[in-house]
Amino acid sequence: MSDRIVSWHASPSKPDFAPPPGAVDAHCHVFGPMARFPFSPKAKYLPEDAGPDMLFALRDRLGYARNVIVQASCHGTDNAATLNAIAAAGADGEGVPLARGVAVVDPAISQEELAGLHDGGMRGIRFNFLKRLVDDAPKDKFLDVAKRLPAGWHVVIYFEADILEELRPFMDAIPVPIVIDHMGRPDVAQGPGGPDMKAFRALLESRPDIHFKPTCPDRLEEPNGPPWDDFARFVAPLVADYPDRCIWGTDWPHPNMQAAIPDDGHLVDMIPRIAPTAELQRKLLVDNPMRLYWAD
Repeated sequence: MSDRIVSWHASPSKPDFAPPPGAVDAHCHVFGPMARFPFSPKAKYLPEDAGPDMLFALRDRLGYARNVIVQASCHGTDNAATLNAIAAAGADGEGVPLARGVAVVDPAISQEELAGLHDGGMRGIRFNFLKRLVDDAPKDKFLDVAKRLPAGWHVVIYFEADILEELRPFMDAIPVPIVIDHMGRPDVAQGPGGPDMKAFRALLESRPDIHFKPTCPDRLEEPNGPPWDDFARFVAPLVADYPDRCIWGTDWPHPNMQAAIPDDGHLVDMIPRIAPTAELQRKLLVDNPMRLYWAD
């Protein structure tokens, strides 16, 4: 693997939808810069640099105030690039940080190292079960580290819909709140009454502290690109029924989407289609992510 890839739009459009004041892009990443923060030798893709300056320029263009920066799989368990981006974001006029983060860690991480990640702005860890991105996902070791997290942290889980039932006992045993990336990648063409949605709703009903990201129409609907009608029909009822348990993000710089790069302005313009009222929009974009990531 030697050719570096670009997976983000060079000039995203300015969205028609204006996010409410204080809106959070609660799922984004940074890549490198590689000269300072090398990628993992186990990385399944090798991106061009997409560092903090690019991320914060996009934040401002889209009308957002804060970011939750999720450690990208290409950086493995070395969270230095993500920590650097959190620090580079700075704070608002009241001293509240403009970014928080989600780490990827070796399950053998020490308590001192976890405390250091907390001090750097991390508020969760991510478990990735996509076989195309990771070679090993040891549930027993994941559970061990989940039991040792700093107070106020949660676990983010990324998986595909076909292994949801397999993962249920594992998720049931996690002793902290859970956030599901991209709703577990369901088949949105099934519609809101399809088996993937029924299984996901059963998961949400199983415990009250499971949150989800109604994100990535560009990943979940084929062919790629607006109007993403299947996605809207699938997701809007879920947001309406679980308004206090959803958070939203761009997924910039869209890892592994180099063949069908989404326009971030179009992604933002999906928000009023899945959260049509001002109250839902504020919960999705402000209240819920602030409660999860900025409670302390």
